[in-house]
Amino acid sequence: MSRTIAVVEDDESIREMLRYYFQSVGYTVRAYESGEALFEDAGQPLPVLYILDIMLPGMDGLEILRRLREGRETSEVPVIMLTARSAEMDRVSGLENGADDYVVKPFGIMELQARVKAVLRRTQRRGDRVLTCGELEIDPAAREVRKGGKLVELTFKEFELLRLLCTRRGVALTRDEILQAVWDYDYTGETRTVDMHVKALRQKLGEDVITTVRGVGYKMS
Repeated sequence: MSRTIAVVEDDESIREMLRYYFQSVGYTVRAYESGEALFEDAGQPLPVLYILDIMLPGMDGLEILRRLREGRETSEVPVIMLTARSAEMDRVSGLENGADDYVVKPFGIMELQARVKAVLRRTQRRGDRVLTCGELEIDPAAREVRKGGKLVELTFKEFELLRLLCTRRGVALTRDEILQAVWDYDYTGETRTVDMHVKALRQKLGEDVITTVRGVGYKMS
């Protein structure tokens, strides 16, 4: 799974503190000074979490949150809001618009890390729900796949690839994106590995389950 956190914070000292700290505990951090910069960088692999300041120049944090929740790919990615405001309505607005948690400035970095861990634990539990894609049922907790009610035996990587495509169904993923998500960032194999696993899934589940997007990669319709 991705270990990337996206931070949107216009205060450079706070932005760099968050970058330094979360990198030191094993995350990759993509840091932006504005919502516009975040969405201009939308081609990057999805993070596991967004940390958004509410008070931003131009597009504020609540508008970023609304856009993330409306996006097909980003609607389920957890969001923590940062705010110097203490008014109850600011907290309510963030939570009503889909934020998973909020932290009021000034905050301790250890408190924020604890909030991040708690949100990611809750998200992981949500991610264990059974996924349905057409005739397919994918049970992450039991690591079982059924087609038309019949159990289909998959290898570990075949299962992870199928779950990725189902979770992001309708989205064309490049081979490099699939390698990063399924084989992790340090994997040094060739993209031919992805083709071989797609071929195996088609043999087990049917040729029409995964679509080849010419010049891009693969998607599940």
